[in-house]
Amino acid sequence: MSTTYKFFAEFAQTWGLLYFVAVFLMVLVYALAPSRKSHFDDAARMPLRED
Repeated sequence: MSTTYKFFAEFAQTWGLLYFVAVFLMVLVYALAPSRKSHFDDAARMPLRED
């Protein structure tokens, strides 16, 4: 049973790290994409609007 645990632990450590790095990079690209600048600027000004 310990070899099964060791296999899954190593699998989760290796592929989990790669998965979270990939997700982090996708979020970074999404947040820093120049095409989204106007959307984020509009959202930043939303609390200051007097509707």
